[in-house]
Formats: sequence, structure tokens, C-alpha cells
Amino acid sequence: MLNVEEIRGQFPALHEEFGGRPAVFFDNPGGTQVHESVIAAMVEYMTRRNSNTHGLFETSVRTDAVIDAAHQAVADLLGCDRDEVIFGNNMTSLTFHVSRSLAQELGPEDEVVVTRLDHDANVMPWVLAAQDRGALVRWADVDVESGTLDMEDVRRQITPRTKMVAVGYASNATGTVNDVGTIIGWAGEVGALTFVDAVQYAPHGLIDVRALGCDFLACSSYKFFGPHSGQLFGKREHLQRLQAYRVRPAGDQPPDKWETGTQNHEAMAGVTAAIDYLAGLGVGYGGAETTDSRRDKLIAAWSVIGEHERQLTGRLISGLERVPGISIYGLTERADWDRRVATVAIRKQGVTPEQMALALAGENIFAWNGTFYAQSVSERMGVEESGGWLRLGLVHYNTVAEVDRCVRVLEGIADV
Repeated sequence: MLNVEEIRGQFPALHEEFGGRPAVFFDNPGGTQVHESVIAAMVEYMTRRNSNTHGLFETSVRTDAVIDAAHQAVADLLGCDRDEVIFGNNMTSLTFHVSRSLAQELGPEDEVVVTRLDHDANVMPWVLAAQDRGALVRWADVDVESGTLDMEDVRRQITPRTKMVAVGYASNATGTVNDVGTIIGWAGEVGALTFVDAVQYAPHGLIDVRALGCDFLACSSYKFFGPHSGQLFGKREHLQRLQAYRVRPAGDQPPDKWETGTQNHEAMAGVTAAIDYLAGLGVGYGGAETTDSRRDKLIAAWSVIGEHERQLTGRLISGLERVPGISIYGLTERADWDRRVATVAIRKQGVTPEQMALALAGENIFAWNGTFYAQSVSERMGVEESGGWLRLGLVHYNTVAEVDRCVRVLEGIADV
């Protein structure tokens, strides 16, 4: 079991006071708080290593080492090789970057599949790429009642003409964990490539791109306790084959051909620290040995993180179900908790999501209201024009006491 209080002591923001009181951070789906080691690593880079790359002097040599270490850390996190890892500003930027290259392989006879459950960052890059090349976009539907993908419809949308299937690992709105392995298999049967948005899944579970068999997968480290940065996995064969839009002096092999321009080196240092922090949880609480590989430590870490988050999810859903007027969007049955992450979207009768968020903010409970760029599913569920949802997102540093406090505040919000 995680010692949550011990862990919380390592996150400076969790002890920051707002109006003389500490806050409850349930805004994690938009970005988690940062571990102290991440802050230290970024400061250390800016203090002792700050330089551009490939110079013959010491700070540049140190910077090159930071970049190499960051690629290896993400490779360990995702289960791939370091030259299959690309860094960028965020998942959205990286997806547009790759979609521009992949669009060159599309034509009027081709089809691209997207889903109505995805964040728009895994929708519009492919829609626009298809439009540019005259390809057809096919939309996989959502089961509105359960907040899950309609898997039968996904299967129908994948045809022999499909060239790309874009799917989210977990919904940033309903918290649903999609059966991406099955979808990747269906895409492979017709020779289609797959692009997985793992931004919302990455803070909650182990990712293994080899086991999944996906062609591309993207995440963002500011969602897993690190700095604002994005990371992309691409199979080596694709990264080598595809044309990258780059300046001429950039290297012609991955990852260099895809990382044109000066990168955010201090963020890279922070990403490595964030992944090492997670690996440390595997040693401290998951039974891993200090001599184990970082990948093995991460595997151990996710087992204990998952157990704690399922407890929090159950406590939150059970509490919300007792509050009159609250509707939960997504899976709520205990048997389904393994099919969701600790992200819960709700509405309350007679109260707007904005009013709920304001009431929580008044008690220093931070939570997002709106549709969170999940435009297709908010339209499909009929909430786009009425303020979307209130979204409560928990991670491993949250506590049962915080959950109970949040539910009490929501219960006390009167109809208006």
C-alpha cells in the first residue's frame, strides 16, 4: 500500500495555502502537481547545464547527456527504444506534426477513422489531414449511457480502405479506458496504422507499446507529475520512412529528424526526474528491488498506484451516487472500475457545472468545468451547449478525506 501522507510531503504545491488554507487538487486531468525532484532537476539544469546542443564545451556536453537521458526515461516508461521517442511542446503539437507527414500517404480512395469519445487533439489533426488529401473520415460512435466506445460501431468503421485509426487510451471526459488492443488488432487486419492518445491514461496505468502493437502513441508529462512537455512514440520503421518537415541542418534519422529546433532542455530534465519518481514508488511500495531495471520498477509502481486509485474512485462514485440530483457520466458499477481511470464527469440538476466549480473553489477544492476539448462526446451527450460537466480527477497523491470533503460540498449546493 502507498503511504500517501509520506508521498504528499514530496509535492510542494500540496502544502501551498490559498487564502490561508491548503487546497484539494482535483484538477489533475488538466495537469498534475509536480514532484520536488522535478523542480530540483529543472533548476539544476538551468544552473549547471544550460546550453544548446552538440558543442565541444562542458555545458553543451551536459545538455546532450540530459537529452539522451530523457529519451531513455520515456522509452522505459512506454516500453520502447530511445530512438523511437520524440519530444515536443505537447501531445497536440506532436500529433499535428506527425499527421502532416502521414497525410502524404493518403488519397481520395482512403479512409481515416476517428472516435466521438476522443479529445479533439486526436480528432482534428486527422480530419484536416484527410480533408487536405480528399480522404473520407469515418466516425466511431459512443454509447451515451455508459460513456464508452461502441465497439461494434468501431469495428464497422474499419474497412479495407482504412489507412489510419486514431483512438484514445482513456477518455479525458468520462474516464473510460478503451480496449485499444482490440482496436489496434482490427486496424492491423486491414493494414491500417494506429495512433493512440495516452495523455489521460499515462498518470494512471502502465503503458506497453510493444504489447499493444500500436504504430504511434502520445502523452504529456505535465499529466504525470512532470513539466509541460509532450512525448511521442513511433515505430522506428515509420519514423525512418516518413518525410519529416524539418530544416536542412537537422539530422535525417530519428529522433533528430522530428525534433527540429531547440528543445525545452530543462523540461527534459524534469521529465526524467518525474519518471524516476514513479519508478521509486515501485521500490518504496511495490516490492521492486533497487537493482531492478527502471522498467521493472515502473511496472511495480503502477500496481500499487492502481490499487489506491481504485479505492479513491469507488469512494467518490459511491459518495456521488448518494447526492440527490447528481448524474455521473460514464461507468459506475464496481465490476467496471478496472475499465476506467479516476476521472469522473458529473452534472447536478438545477445547478450549472460552472456554479458547482465556483462552489468548490470557494472551499479551495480545485476542479474543472466545461467540455475539456472533448467536443465530439460533449455534443453526442447533449451537454456542449449547457456548460458541459464538472470533472473531478484524482491521482495517487489524493486522499479519501479529500474525496469526502468534496462530496459534502457538492451535496450542500442548492438548486438555483
